[in-house]
Amino acid sequence: MKDEITGKTKLAALLGSPVSHSISPQMHNEAFHQLGLDYVYLAFDVTPKNLKDAVMGLKAVGSCGFNLTMPLKVHILPLLDELTPAAKLAGAVNTVIIKDNRLIGHTTDGTGYMRSVSDAGFDIIGKKMTLLGAGGAATAICVQAALDGVSSIDIFKRKNSSWDKTEEFCHRVASETNCKIRLLDLNHTELLAESISDSTILTNATSVGMAPDIASSPIPDPSILHRELIVSDIIYNPKETLLLKQARGQGCPCFNGLYMLLYQGASAFTCWTGQEMPIEIIKKKYFSN
Repeated sequence: MKDEITGKTKLAALLGSPVSHSISPQMHNEAFHQLGLDYVYLAFDVTPKNLKDAVMGLKAVGSCGFNLTMPLKVHILPLLDELTPAAKLAGAVNTVIIKDNRLIGHTTDGTGYMRSVSDAGFDIIGKKMTLLGAGGAATAICVQAALDGVSSIDIFKRKNSSWDKTEEFCHRVASETNCKIRLLDLNHTELLAESISDSTILTNATSVGMAPDIASSPIPDPSILHRELIVSDIIYNPKETLLLKQARGQGCPCFNGLYMLLYQGASAFTCWTGQEMPIEIIKKKYFSN
């Protein structure tokens, strides 16, 4: 962002609920400032109920695009004119590009997550993942992990009304990649323990443990976390969730969702501006633990 807002300043935004904790505005606005771009990025608390009004408003005022966070990554789908191949496969969108009065849905969550795994110093290609959750972030992570060469993924979710839809998703991704994918009931603790026992990485892609609900963990018994298991949580507020505390207590290497946020944001930044985000500057200023 330049030193002042002008009559030509372009608007990018974050939609979701809650969003007051997000560091995306600082990250994007600092990147705009560093590159001398006349853009501004704002966060708006938007629920599924008023999503359509918010999106139509951004489109009407000429916004260049926006990000979506929980719980909107699937709710946005009926409002879009087009999906990128990755977003279509994932069935979820976290980045929308507004171009020629059309809404183009994209997902950068999966690439952001896989890059964050490498950034943390881990290699999970050819290995097994246990993935908790089946929402927008989880499906994006599953798709990219499968495309990148993770050998098998066990997805655990609650057995609710979206179960059949998630089963279809699993079959679709498995048929288009070389990855074996199973859908399992999150409440089946014995199956969860069994899956974790031969996994290289456990990834929490649910909102369990996110502020203000910091006293919750998706893992009922931390003893099932073995020392060789990498434990990752896509939550970054708090920086150390109860799950990560449990993992450290069991001697597991682990990392949070900060760098996933950084790298998915960098991809979105390029979608809107056509330029590369100055990653090292942003990382040093906002992502140094």
